[in-house]
Amino acid sequence: MPPYISAFQAAYIGIEVLIALVSVPGNVLVIWAVKVNQALRDATFCFIVSLAVADVAVGAQVIPLAILINIGPQTYFHTCLMVACPVLILTQSSILALLAIAVDRYLRVKIPLRYKTVVTQRRAAVAIAGCWILSLVVGLTPMFGWNNLSEVEQAWIANGSVGEPVIKCEFEKVISMEYMVYFNFFVWVLPPLLLMVLIYLEVFYLIRKQLNKKVSASSGDPQKYYGKELKIAKSLALILFLFALSWLPLHILNCITLFCPTCQKPSILIYIAIFLTHGNSAMNPIVYAFRIHKFRVTFLKIWNDHFRCQPKPPIEEDIPEEKADD
Repeated sequence: MPPYISAFQAAYIGIEVLIALVSVPGNVLVIWAVKVNQALRDATFCFIVSLAVADVAVGAQVIPLAILINIGPQTYFHTCLMVACPVLILTQSSILALLAIAVDRYLRVKIPLRYKTVVTQRRAAVAIAGCWILSLVVGLTPMFGWNNLSEVEQAWIANGSVGEPVIKCEFEKVISMEYMVYFNFFVWVLPPLLLMVLIYLEVFYLIRKQLNKKVSASSGDPQKYYGKELKIAKSLALILFLFALSWLPLHILNCITLFCPTCQKPSILIYIAIFLTHGNSAMNPIVYAFRIHKFRVTFLKIWNDHFRCQPKPPIEEDIPEEKADD
């Protein structure tokens, strides 16, 4: 007999499906844009593609699994653990992609003349592969033993049951809060976020320093270069801000769960925090469309060429620097 779904659960499922329907096509469009526009092939946009892949997976995999967990099926402990781990992997991949983007933008303004020789496509690909491998290690750590199996087994045996425990699949029932707070948040989420803030502050400082120099007859190109770098840095810093705004509430709630077990957490706050984390996967394509000119032009070309059947003239692919709106 299928589980009963309340009106509240139905509303939750509807919102999650809506987020997925925005996230998946939006991020597929980002990947498509980089594929068709040669001007979007530098290291920054390679890292953006990695971020988009993680966001597609959130919409196509994590959200359906979250809906399944919300319904509360009865499963074996390790089956539920496998359902809970993908979101940990994808979150870590997003954080590391954002960190790689921040480092890339720093190098663009710190060593502009040597940037293209230092940051090559091959090195960017190696960095992306390294980010995903590290994300797998961090996200799958609960599968290697840092989980709540011992507590669940004690309750299972106390009830006179044998074999692998069968539980109502819930995230907090299988994932250790010690892992989520001490290892995931304090080691792999908070420090990278703080480091990215420092990197972007340094990027803005270096750009402002260059822009404040006296403009001479021969300094037009550097002024234009750093002006564009400032605009693109603002757009990517906005992506970082939205990510932090979306994920910090849930991690704060995890801290409350660990450090104040008797504290009551309103269910509505938990659901809002979950919606923010999933909704973040749908935000980035919107930011790219409104803030980064190359993406906006390519999105429109894809739309006109493949969905409206009204081809536009070919987009320019030889612009060396990114162009962004204020």
